[in-house]
Amino acid sequence: MTTTDIAKRLAALDWPALGCAIAEFGYARSGPFLDGAECAELISLYVEDALFRRTIDMARFRFGEGEYRYFADPLPEPVRALRHGLYPHLAPIANEMMAALRRAHRYPAQLDDFLGHCHAAGQARPTPLLLRYRAGGFNCLHRDLYGEVLFPLQATLCLSRPGQDYDGGAFLLAEGRPRQQTRAEAIDLRQGEMILFPTADRPVAGARGPLAAAMRHGVSRLARGERYALGIIFHDAA
Repeated sequence: MTTTDIAKRLAALDWPALGCAIAEFGYARSGPFLDGAECAELISLYVEDALFRRTIDMARFRFGEGEYRYFADPLPEPVRALRHGLYPHLAPIANEMMAALRRAHRYPAQLDDFLGHCHAAGQARPTPLLLRYRAGGFNCLHRDLYGEVLFPLQATLCLSRPGQDYDGGAFLLAEGRPRQQTRAEAIDLRQGEMILFPTADRPVAGARGPLAAAMRHGVSRLARGERYALGIIFHDAA
């Protein structure tokens, strides 16, 4: 899984269709993006302590049941390539979201320039992470906010095989619109599939113009087995 290979695969995705799916449904799915061997390669990183800056026990903080580990700099090459390769495709979608929400902020075309803004604001710790759930594990609905600077989209890649490595463990997405009850979806991802979704909120049509719908995501309880996922967040943490 080389940087060039990842860049070619990303370029081959139908980005106009993915952007339309995000606008219409609040998320987009890539279809299988990594093969089984590549997923296993990423899972194998989990036990390499030197690669990570922090490990979180979800139960300790009442985030759920499970564990996740934030990568340290420098990121492993496949993770770095995914983060840097995804960002230029997502930045135009992010800027369309900001325009629809009538917000002045716009995102630069390249990740390094955006990270410069993060670091200037005191957010310099990398946020890509590996997550591990075992039977009974789950992740409460949440937002990945690490400071005042944020990028409005992020990605999760499922690394384990549903129905073989685990049962349950659906990806959850909840959307709260002003003066409406929360709408929720449970999405069963395939191994190697990537889901793109809003970090904090997204524009939705309202009677008097666009409204900001508050978005949260999580993972439903695993009935059996073990589930790994890779999270790609583009803003760094304070």
